[in-house]
Amino acid sequence: MQDHTHPIFLLAGAPAVGKSTTSRALAARFPQSIHLPVDDFRTMVVSGLVLPSDLPSHDLLQQITLARTCAIHVAFTYCSVGFMVVIDDFFDPNFHLDYRPLLTHPNVHRVVLYPDQAAAHQRNVQRSGVSDTSAYIDIGIRIVYDQIRASMPQLVEDNWHILDTTTLSVEQAVTTILQQTAPGG
Repeated sequence: MQDHTHPIFLLAGAPAVGKSTTSRALAARFPQSIHLPVDDFRTMVVSGLVLPSDLPSHDLLQQITLARTCAIHVAFTYCSVGFMVVIDDFFDPNFHLDYRPLLTHPNVHRVVLYPDQAAAHQRNVQRSGVSDTSAYIDIGIRIVYDQIRASMPQLVEDNWHILDTTTLSVEQAVTTILQQTAPGG
């Protein structure tokens, strides 16, 4: 049985925009909470993990969908016993389809962290340094920003909160999320 009184937050965005950091800080504002990074479900794959690329394969799409399905089930399980839940994930064209079961929950709050793209690239370099990893993540940033820009009218129509975190601290971002998602916010 699903408990619809406890909130579930879905934070989406590109790599290096602070999804995990913001999600953890948001969850910390509640007495009972769990943070579910979808990347963690993906990296539980011991053999055969397929990494994202600009040409997604069937296997990659399947693994992303499986990770999202697991996150949704865990979210509903924790929510049913009184936990507030925060899921963080990157945005892609299958996002709405994969999250359809979650997006029908009456107390789900949808947030896209959307700092200036240059800020995301700068955060990536600060986090990863100048390296092959940083270059790989920069490609992901570019791809996801292109996808979000193309989806922006639909996101707005579907009542997503688009949060420009370029100049916000993590605590300011969390406070803004809570203000925007509060009843009447």
